Amino acid sequence: MTTKNQKKTEAGITQEGRFYSAERLHAMHDMMLYIRRFEEKAGQMYGLKKIGGFCHLCNGQEAVCVGMEEASEPTDYMMTSYRDHGHILARGSDGTAVMAELLGRAGGIVGGKGGSMHMFDVSKNFAGGNGIVGEQVPIGIGFAFASQYRDDKRVSITIMGDGGVNQGAVYESFNMASLWKLPVVFVIENNQYAMGTSLSRASAETHLYKRGISFKVPGVQVDGMDVLEVERKMAEAIEHARSGQGPIIVEMMTYRYRGHSMSDPATYRTRDEVDEWRTGRDPIARLQLQMIDAGLATEADFKQKDKDIKKEVVAVAKAAEAQPEPDLSVMWDDVITDEIPNAYPYPRQVG
Repeated sequence: MTTKNQKKTEAGITQEGRFYSAERLHAMHDMMLYIRRFEEKAGQMYGLKKIGGFCHLCNGQEAVCVGMEEASEPTDYMMTSYRDHGHILARGSDGTAVMAELLGRAGGIVGGKGGSMHMFDVSKNFAGGNGIVGEQVPIGIGFAFASQYRDDKRVSITIMGDGGVNQGAVYESFNMASLWKLPVVFVIENNQYAMGTSLSRASAETHLYKRGISFKVPGVQVDGMDVLEVERKMAEAIEHARSGQGPIIVEMMTYRYRGHSMSDPATYRTRDEVDEWRTGRDPIARLQLQMIDAGLATEADFKQKDKDIKKEVVAVAKAAEAQPEPDLSVMWDDVITDEIPNAYPYPRQVG
């Protein structure tokens, strides 16, 4: 599937003037496929009641996760909402630790105490996984302010959904970020539905990249089902923020194949609508066709890769499930500190 803006090369693909080597394309493909199979396994384990609480899957949105990570630096900060599994995996966090967190195991990425909605990895500069709608946006500008204060040239990639963008704190953050020209990229994952409410029913202005106009925050809309376009547009947005020009909004037009959460049957959508996105715009199949057309892989290669990744995910799930649950003695760890005088003046009681 070679477009008018894409040409074949012996070692990769050049699209819109940007070159992607075969090695990089395979890496992006493999990570998207890994996230897809990981989420499918998580959904299966939730159905078996091995995962409790809320569980929000990102099947269909893999290009956003991977494209953003490809465009950023490891030192850049990233924070997102509760649909966070794909983002933390794309950041490079250990898959077994992420699955163990879903299962509430001691070896989880946050010790089994955060679960699906509160993934966190300091070593990857990943600040959540945040369970409150829109909560991560003020946190994101806090990281951006710290970067500006230290002059360390880091960018805060702050991700929200199309439902979260209607929260008041989001607009306070847009205003503050613009006033101080903070190095932040506000990413809106527009998967068309805020829980079960379509965008057109909840938002008077449905072009969400325009939401920053009154705060003088520029915006751009991106095809979030095309990992190469996501990478290109995010690279431009990150450079905008890193160069001192202030915040920018990137609206990713994407789609989730599953319901809002595992308890959502998604009856507010038609089967035809879901099939249209799945069959015509799927990000993984789209990249596969581009790579096959460019002579970088064959259908047989991708089938074998899928088998290998499925086996890997099964092994990850088994290793995570074999871990013990956290001991009760760690309940207060990472919550309360004794290092600050009078930080918690009341006696601790457990049980």
